[in-house]
Amino acid sequence: MLDTPAGPAQTAPPRGRGSPGPDRPGEPLPSGRALIGALRRRLWPFLACALVIPALAGLALARITPRYTATGSLIYEPDATSPRELKSILRPGRVTASVMASQARVLGGLRLIEPLSQRLGLLQDPEFNPALRRPGAVARTAAWLSAWFRSPAPARPVGPLPEPDQALLAVQHAVAVRAAGTSRVLLVSFTAEDPTLAAAAVNMLMDIYIRSQLAAKYRAVRKARSWLQDRADALRREVRAADDRMAAYRAREGLVHGVQAGLDTEQISHLMQSLAEARAALAAAQGRFDAARGNGSPAAAAAVAPSVVALRRQRDATAARLQSVLTRLGPRHPVVIALRRQLAQLDDDVAAETARVVGATGAAVASAHQRVAAVLADLAAARAEVERNGRAEIALDAMARDAAASRSLLTSVLKRLQALQQQAAVEQPDAHEVSFALPPAVPSFPPTRPMLAAAAGFGVLFGLFVVYLLELGDSTLPGGEAVRAALRLPCFALIPEVRRRTLGRLRVEDYAAVKPLSAFAEQVRGLRAGLWLGARRPRAVAVTAARPAEGKTTVAVALGRSAALAGERVVLLDCDLRHPSLAALFGAEGRAGLADCLRGEASLEQVLGKDPLTPMAYVGAGSAGPDGFGLFLSEAMVRVMQALRNEYDLVLLDAPPALAMSDTRVIAQIADATLLCVRWRVTPRDVAAAAIELLEESQAAVVGVALTRVDRRAHARSGHADSSMVDPRVNRYVTE
Repeated sequence: MLDTPAGPAQTAPPRGRGSPGPDRPGEPLPSGRALIGALRRRLWPFLACALVIPALAGLALARITPRYTATGSLIYEPDATSPRELKSILRPGRVTASVMASQARVLGGLRLIEPLSQRLGLLQDPEFNPALRRPGAVARTAAWLSAWFRSPAPARPVGPLPEPDQALLAVQHAVAVRAAGTSRVLLVSFTAEDPTLAAAAVNMLMDIYIRSQLAAKYRAVRKARSWLQDRADALRREVRAADDRMAAYRAREGLVHGVQAGLDTEQISHLMQSLAEARAALAAAQGRFDAARGNGSPAAAAAVAPSVVALRRQRDATAARLQSVLTRLGPRHPVVIALRRQLAQLDDDVAAETARVVGATGAAVASAHQRVAAVLADLAAARAEVERNGRAEIALDAMARDAAASRSLLTSVLKRLQALQQQAAVEQPDAHEVSFALPPAVPSFPPTRPMLAAAAGFGVLFGLFVVYLLELGDSTLPGGEAVRAALRLPCFALIPEVRRRTLGRLRVEDYAAVKPLSAFAEQVRGLRAGLWLGARRPRAVAVTAARPAEGKTTVAVALGRSAALAGERVVLLDCDLRHPSLAALFGAEGRAGLADCLRGEASLEQVLGKDPLTPMAYVGAGSAGPDGFGLFLSEAMVRVMQALRNEYDLVLLDAPPALAMSDTRVIAQIADATLLCVRWRVTPRDVAAAAIELLEESQAAVVGVALTRVDRRAHARSGHADSSMVDPRVNRYVTE
């Protein structure tokens, strides 16, 4: 805090004042110590957020009606003993995650919610039926305002959902069904304000689900049984009609089932045998015929016509005898002629006998031919009959196959119908309960402890955020570090604010003189040290501020009295002609002052006054006028200042605010040094920097800053480096 002034010639240039420095509170905090310091500075906002938010959350949780969630479980196990015709209707081939998800959706569907709501009377429960709820204060107020400000034009109907539908949706929203991991277990939950109602709803919903499954199976069984019964009746009719068609076809085609085919085969066999015999007889007759005509061998001819053979032998013998006779006798010999006549007779007899035999054998051959032709005709007729019967049998066989297929299908349907009737007697649901729901003892909503913990955490985080925003938006000067960083000037003192209870009947201007060992007086002495211990001790010091109500007059009075009590000759001039305060402070209202002296209306001795508490002299402002600026620029002001410098060790000039009046720039130029009073954590740094720049533009030597009206307790926990000066541990060195 106590920084050595550089003197007028060593004052830092005004360029860059007010720019953010590394210690500016609005910048991000660089360390944990700085964070702790920020929390200490903003302790009350932080505590307000950290405590109020959980408190509000607790109040809100206390006003929330608790809701209880009951949970039961059931396992989904499809039975594998179902008949084949029911598997595609009732059961999936394999239980997968999608199947479990589908069953969960079925369990929470409106098809099961509706009977649950009707059995438990949930449609008449105000918890689920919004139409039966009593409107709250907010709703009543909104309805009253809506009715008050409603337009006279008729509103268009919105078409809300019917009340039962809204209640059903509310009940469905209270139901939660999910699969337990990758298992086949379904967890069923119901949330309600009544724990008993929640448990009853879960148990009843599981019971409705299981019963609905069993009812669906029974419906499917009845439907399948009806379909199989109708199919069996239709197949019976088909078999009966096929038998009738076969009987009519046999009667129409003259077929005797099992006899006609045998008869046709036997007849053809006999005809084939007769044909063979006829052909054999024809061959024998043809042979005899050939033999009879002489085309065969002599043996065959002898066998066929022995009389012809005998005649031919006689003829051959006669011919041989004739030849023998001719060798001895002449052709005209009577023996030769007789033999020739006998030979001719024998030729005629042979020809006649041969003709007779050939005619007889030819007739036999013709008869054999006729027999063969007759047998062939009979055989062709028999074969035609067999072929016709074969074609008829093909159609009959097709009819028989159709009838057999219908009989086989009828038998299968009857077997399945019998198996279905047996299955219906022992049918089981695909799911059953694993554990029933019990009334919960602890509400599931609101989760008081987690929400309070979350609210406390949010309160802490929000408090930190508020602290950050406050630090980020803090444009004031909370300590000497901020003064040096933002204004690039030393901070000579932290003038504490004296509380009313501490002051009692004293005035704050009198406190340093009455309580010389107080912290207030110690900081004033620190201000004296900062001004006096520099390289060049100023004789005339102007005390000003950037704007009114910064405590500059209090600082000037306290500084003058402290120096006077230390044995210095001090005079205090009230240079604030527009708003003078020293005359009222010292009880010298109406007395001539500085303005009167500068106008030449009073001498310097006439305007000097004595402080009743200390040896300090003072000069009031006097009668104000519009010529104040000119008075400070006059030669009279130079003479007055020269006289005071010669007479007193310290001349204090209580100047008006720098940004309020231009007189301050002249007064600061006249003084050897200018002290700027800045109100702690009130005056923006930009305002203070603007005042300093304005004074330095007038060639004024602004040597330092005094922070006024500092809250000791708040600054002690701020974490700043100079907070130790007002730390409670230094109270042993001061006496209030």
